[in-house]
Amino acid sequence: MGRIRVTLEKGLAGQTERQRATVRGLGLRRRHHTVELEDSPSVRGMITKVLHLIKVEEVSGDARGEE
Repeated sequence: MGRIRVTLEKGLAGQTERQRATVRGLGLRRRHHTVELEDSPSVRGMITKVLHLIKVEEVSGDARGEE
């Protein structure tokens, strides 16, 4: 499986508690915080729920020193 980079672009003010919990579940703590996650169906489902708040990028294997 590949990896994806997720960045919280918008703040959580005015969002539902469920959306806040999803963002926390992705490991994001504050605006402009970025994490790299394994690309799995469960992570993709979480991303879908808060797509309007985050930016998602594919991470190529060679960026981490892998082929």
